Amino acid sequence: MQIKAFPHLVPRVPHLVPRTSYLALRVPHLASRTSYLVLLAILLLASCETDSYDKGEGQYSLMQADFVEAHTDADCRVSYVLTDEGDSLLAEPRFTTSAIGRADTAYRAILYYDRVGTQGFKARSFSLVPTLRPMLADTLERVLTDPLKLESLWRPNRGRYVNMGVLLMSGLPDTDDQRHAVGLVLDSVQRHADGLATACCRLYHDQGGVPEYYSVRRYLSIPVSALDADSLRLAVTTYNGVVVKTVPL
Repeated sequence: MQIKAFPHLVPRVPHLVPRTSYLALRVPHLASRTSYLVLLAILLLASCETDSYDKGEGQYSLMQADFVEAHTDADCRVSYVLTDEGDSLLAEPRFTTSAIGRADTAYRAILYYDRVGTQGFKARSFSLVPTLRPMLADTLERVLTDPLKLESLWRPNRGRYVNMGVLLMSGLPDTDDQRHAVGLVLDSVQRHADGLATACCRLYHDQGGVPEYYSVRRYLSIPVSALDADSLRLAVTTYNGVVVKTVPL
C-alpha cells in the first residue's frame, strides 16, 4: 500500500499548523562527520478545504495525527508504530512511501491515520521528521547559529523524543545548493550537587543562502537516548536574540 502526503489535521503539538497550507521538507542525510546535520530543501504545497471536512462530515473527519516512531518489516513496509502518547498500533494494512528505503528500521514521522479497533490504524499520510543527535562543539570548525523562530519545545509524558517546532525564513532558491542545515551541538554536560546532569546544547542553523521572504514551519525531534543527562538546556538564536529553554528528560 502506497501512502501519499495530504494531511488535513494537525499532530498533537503546542502550536497548530493552519489547515490552509502544508509544508513538506526533503531531508537527505550527509555521509561524513556532518551526518549529524540535516539539509532541508523546502517545498510549499497548497491544500484545499472543503465544506464537508469543516463540518466534520467528510472521509477525513475522524482522522487523527500523531508524532510516531514507525517500524518497517523485511519488505520496507511500516508494520507498527509507537506514538508519543505511549500507544503501540498495528498498521492495517501495512504500507510504504517513497521516503522509506530500509527494512527493519525505525523512522521518526508525523502520521495521519484512522483508528482500526483498539490496537490498529489505517494510514492516511506519513511524513518523515528529521532527528537531531548531538555533535561535540570541539569537533566542528565553526558553529553556525543563523536566526530562526522557535515556536515550541516539549517532551511528551515519558516520551522517547524531545520535539521542537521552528519557523524557517525561506524563499525560492537560485540554485539547488541553497538549503537550510540544522543540527544539535553539545557544548557541555553540567553535573549538579544532587547528582543530576544537564546537557547544555545549541541549535546549529545554517541559512545556506536561502532567501528570507516568508516563514515555513518545520518539526524536529531529538532522541532522549542520545542525551546522557537528566535535562536538556537548549540555546536557540532567534531574530529577537538567544532564547534558552530547559526540558526535563
